[in-house]
Amino acid sequence: MNWGNKLILVFLVFGAMISYMVYRCMKTPVDLVAKEYYRDELAYQQIIDGTNRANALKSSATLQQEGDGITLQLPAEMQHHAVTGNILFYCPSDLKKDRSLPLTVDAEGRQIIRGHDLQPGHYRVKIKWSSEGQHYFTEKPFVIL
Repeated sequence: MNWGNKLILVFLVFGAMISYMVYRCMKTPVDLVAKEYYRDELAYQQIIDGTNRANALKSSATLQQEGDGITLQLPAEMQHHAVTGNILFYCPSDLKKDRSLPLTVDAEGRQIIRGHDLQPGHYRVKIKWSSEGQHYFTEKPFVIL
């Protein structure tokens, strides 16, 4: 085999390798963090303000897995106040595991979430709530076993 045939063989192997890589890249799923990413990005200052307000509280929101449920405890300052909001369980590795739930806390600022609604995995829990005209936001990593 002379050098011309070797050169053509190298180009063919290179072309086949690039074609295979393009094929694999086209089959890889790409999930965005949010469907309305640009709209959410424009309202990001509200998230920053809510995070600052939540950080200024004496305590922070906590999550605990207990048996077959997950207990959310809002800061002590939210006890005996009317609280509205939502909880987003965001799974970065799988869009199908994401769950958004309304925030319905009792007088003690506690909510119990049924564990069988959520699949095991690593989550970023995003809690948005409002009380007495103030908006709060906190984000915590959480692992469901």
